[in-house]
Amino acid sequence: MPKIDLDSIPQTNRTGYPPPFDAPVQGRWYRRLAPPSGLTALGASHVVLKPGAWSSQRHWHKGEDELLVMLSGEAVLIEDAGRTVLRPGDVCAWPADAENGHHLVNETEADCVFVAISAGPDGGGSYPDIDMCWTDDGVYRHKDGTPYPETQRPA
Repeated sequence: MPKIDLDSIPQTNRTGYPPPFDAPVQGRWYRRLAPPSGLTALGASHVVLKPGAWSSQRHWHKGEDELLVMLSGEAVLIEDAGRTVLRPGDVCAWPADAENGHHLVNETEADCVFVAISAGPDGGGSYPDIDMCWTDDGVYRHKDGTPYPETQRPA
């Protein structure tokens, strides 16, 4: 099994979220692992959350399973059912189509690191706390279907 050289993959904090939804994720730095590894059937990202940063807006996926593995530091998982502290070695899973909005928030003074893995067709999804969803074409929209101007989910 080939070892992935993380240092050879540039980090980015790019987001397609429209303002003001982009502000909480500015301290989220990630590397997409699947494209440089040649993986085509799943997505994977190595993510560093700086203190105070969010992993995303709270969301759920249509048609896409999600798995998260905490590597270092500590974050709070916020879901429909409440808050759970995650530490190194903790693993979380969200099945496709489960309308359980979730995200991580780093409430500590140190970075936290995790790997997020997804599999299945990206059929879109929703953000339960805000007027935003995305469609299978990757476009961010208001829940009435009107697109936000010039926004798209990062590849």
